[in-house]
Amino acid sequence: MAASAGPEIERLISLLAKLPGMGPRSARRAALALLKKREQLLVPLAASLAETAEKVSSCSVCGAPDTRNPCSICSDGSRDNGLICVVEEAGALWAMERSGAFRGKYHVLGGLLSALDGVGPDALRIAELVGRVRGGEAKEVVLALPATVDGQTTAHYIAERVAGSGVEITSLARGVPVGGELDWLDDGTIIQALRARRPA
Repeated sequence: MAASAGPEIERLISLLAKLPGMGPRSARRAALALLKKREQLLVPLAASLAETAEKVSSCSVCGAPDTRNPCSICSDGSRDNGLICVVEEAGALWAMERSGAFRGKYHVLGGLLSALDGVGPDALRIAELVGRVRGGEAKEVVLALPATVDGQTTAHYIAERVAGSGVEITSLARGVPVGGELDWLDDGTIIQALRARRPA
C-alpha cells in the first residue's frame, strides 16, 4: 500500500501511534493537527521534546524522571525519609503528589511483575528498593500498587523480600477500586486510601 504522505510525515504518524492510547487513526489526526498549527504547536512541541530528551533522566535514588539527580523530591529535606511509597510508574507518583496527602519519599519500580509478559524481578527496580529499605532510615513502606493481579503479585513479592528488616509494610486500603490505576483516581480518593492504609 502506497504511503499517503511524505516519509517524514509517515514517520511522525508512526511514532505518535506508539504512544499509549494512540492508534494509527488517532496518530494521523494528531499529526494533522500539529502540521496545521505549525507555529503554535509543532515547533514548540519539537523544542520541548528536544529539551526533555537532553535534560530529563531517572533519579538514581527513586527512579522518578526529573531534571535533577537526585530528584527534587529525594532532595527535599522537609520530607519524611522514614516513609517510602512504592509505585508502578511515575504517573502514579504524580497522582500521589497531586493529592498533597503524602510527605514521604517514593520508589518507582518501572513496571509490575508479569508472568504473561515475561517481566521478572530483575526487570524492575526491586533490588534497589530492598537496598534502600535495609540500608536506610525507612520505617514504613507503603505499597501503592494497582489492585490488579500483577499489582498484587508484585506487592506480595516485595513484602516477602523486605520481611525481617523491621520495616512496617502497608498498602493502600479502601478507596482504591479493584482493577483501579492511581493516575485515574481523584485526589479525595487517594487521600482516603492513604489515611486508611493497612498492613500488607
